[in-house]
Amino acid sequence: MTTTPSPASRKTVDEHVVDVAALLADALDTGSESVPIDDAAGRVTVSAVRSPVDLPLFRNSQMDGFAVRSADLTGDETRLRVVGEIAARPIEPAALDVGTSVRIMTGAVVPPQADIIVPVEETDVETAADGTETVVLHAPRSGGERPVGLFVRERGSDVHAGDELLPAGLRLASRHLAVLAAAGITTVEVRRRPRVAIVTTGAELVEPGETPTLGQTFDSNGTALAAAVTAAGAEVAARVRVEDDAAALRTLLDRIHGDADVVLTSGGISMGNHEVVRDTLGPLGGWIGSVAMQPGGPQALGVYEGVPIIAFPGNPVSTQLSFEVFVAPLLRRSAGLPQAVRGPAALAVDVRSVPAKRQFLRGRRLDDGRVEPVAGPGSHLVAGLAASDVLIVVPEDVLELPAGATVEAWTL
Repeated sequence: MTTTPSPASRKTVDEHVVDVAALLADALDTGSESVPIDDAAGRVTVSAVRSPVDLPLFRNSQMDGFAVRSADLTGDETRLRVVGEIAARPIEPAALDVGTSVRIMTGAVVPPQADIIVPVEETDVETAADGTETVVLHAPRSGGERPVGLFVRERGSDVHAGDELLPAGLRLASRHLAVLAAAGITTVEVRRRPRVAIVTTGAELVEPGETPTLGQTFDSNGTALAAAVTAAGAEVAARVRVEDDAAALRTLLDRIHGDADVVLTSGGISMGNHEVVRDTLGPLGGWIGSVAMQPGGPQALGVYEGVPIIAFPGNPVSTQLSFEVFVAPLLRRSAGLPQAVRGPAALAVDVRSVPAKRQFLRGRRLDDGRVEPVAGPGSHLVAGLAASDVLIVVPEDVLELPAGATVEAWTL
């Protein structure tokens, strides 16, 4: 059975945005999972994380120097006998008697009687013939007196047990993982990434690195969609290619659909012959039609064995822009990531558009904040897309815009 678009199956961009969101609403409600902190970078917390311990775990030195009693400090220069050394290692330090000091390293346990660390830079050490050492403590370089507690990190001075370390909804970076590890936490509850299967279609496609013959072209959509899916906070569950055979596509979907929350396809939905996605989704009640946009007009939606399928046109620019318009915001929301920046900008040049279609011009942002197109409207112009950093959105009812006009610009 072959299903081809009819005039009634054309939608606006906004209508298709709503339809895609409705189709994916349940599929992208993916819940949470606990992951090791070594695998948690870029993931988003689902609830506040609280510390199970005090930080620091124990009273320790902030500097290399000498641990002393503040009561032993006199005037601009103090001389104290050195009775030992404490390194940063497991140790129960001996009591510090009146009139004595102990050499101490950064991070080492501070004796309970010591309440000041004098940095080594502010000291001299004298060694007697019998090997005993005396430290000479000079006045602080900054002037004034040394306050009690100077360079002593008290237990819990950073965090107390039960304090919130990280809030819910936080995308984890290295600095966040550092505090989890410092508190002895090994796993963290994060939003589960949506699992997306990517299917590129076409007998003409070959993998990058192969040698194409006449009529063949490299499959850039698989690479681009996989990267886009990952950047939007989702997980690539499968990345496969199928030729123009509906039976082969059904076999492929049977194999991969159970591992995916959603399937994205490229190609095979236009009005010609050999439209493999159209011929698969049509008999299943899928919607195959067009959206009033350029590029990216052909679009399709369907469900296969309970898994939603979002079908994009096969031209590489159309595929990438369709993902950006219809799917990327939903994946980012599901993963808890911030949305791409979309806002007003002034045109640097005059632009022309097409009637009754929302046009997405590939463009760049100039140093003064204005935007200008960098390529024509062709859906095959991948180099122009690569050179762009914004999409310039021209509404359906606008045919011309002069330089200086305000447009909506989407940061890529």
